[in-house]
Amino acid sequence: MDEKECIVLGIETSCDETAVAVVKNGRDIVSNVISSQIQLHQRYGGVVPEIASRKHVENINVVIEQALEEACITWDEIDVIGVTYGPGLVGALLVGLSTAKALAYALDKPLVGVHHIEGHIAANYLAHQQLKPPYICLVVSGGHSHIVHVKGYHHFEVLGQTRDDAAGEAFDKVARVIGLGYPGGPLIDKIAKQGQKDAIHFPRVSFQDGSLDFSFSGVKTSVLNYIHRLDQKGETYNQADIAASFQQAVVEVLVKNTIQAAKQTGLEKIALAGGVAANSELREVFSTQAPAEELTVYYPTKVLCTDNAAMIASAAYYRYVAGYTYAMDLNAVPSLSLSES
Repeated sequence: MDEKECIVLGIETSCDETAVAVVKNGRDIVSNVISSQIQLHQRYGGVVPEIASRKHVENINVVIEQALEEACITWDEIDVIGVTYGPGLVGALLVGLSTAKALAYALDKPLVGVHHIEGHIAANYLAHQQLKPPYICLVVSGGHSHIVHVKGYHHFEVLGQTRDDAAGEAFDKVARVIGLGYPGGPLIDKIAKQGQKDAIHFPRVSFQDGSLDFSFSGVKTSVLNYIHRLDQKGETYNQADIAASFQQAVVEVLVKNTIQAAKQTGLEKIALAGGVAANSELREVFSTQAPAEELTVYYPTKVLCTDNAAMIASAAYYRYVAGYTYAMDLNAVPSLSLSES
């Protein structure tokens, strides 16, 4: 192995994916194994924390072994252990963190803790070798809706965030109400292609103080009220039209605020990250509007939009080369803010 290479083993267990990856120099994926629990949680309409934690315990060692096997490397070739330590479900986080600490201690390897959102941002480095800070990143998932000024590989300023529901959370709730099931994002994206975007007008929230923050509880409630009114009249509703109209309302605000952030900072690059970044309507609207504003947009591949360990390994690499290592008393922080990481 070239002496300049740095091999990072990444571990991600913040929610319901047990993921382990091997990444070289923060940019090259050697292996990326994800064990999803979606089918396990579908019957409940969302993630059950206790079930997720127990499943992580069952899966973690198997997933680690598979990641090493697919990478065709030994433990001796691993240079750094990277792991998500927040935010997320505390029980789930502790499984990955405890495993990472045990490996780092037993193998005498450096331990690097990673903020989950920082990992999502780093997914773009794996998909776009040429991308470097500074740029604006829109991070949208089931738990997060952030507009982040990425000033450096581990230097961030949050310019806007949700004041209530995250975009992905709103997708899940609306999908459940109109009978699509869980997870809501991909299901709404799929059925929306059969509907009319302008069939129903749902509200778009903009704050009068010029804030770049989001609010998605209103559009979610508007969908609920629309369905309730039809139910009271004994009328049926069109799933596809509701999905398409709701999706357009959410996407319109996400794109508008993100482009505004780029203008305010004078940056010409925008990256997307998080599960909702896989949404086809979001990508299409950005692809249309960004060039009109002389902006370049970067998207991770869809597998890198979801929770995965390759993004954690990438973020850990950039922290490690900057001199960050973490002690064995590192604890899970379920409400960790990006500025605290």
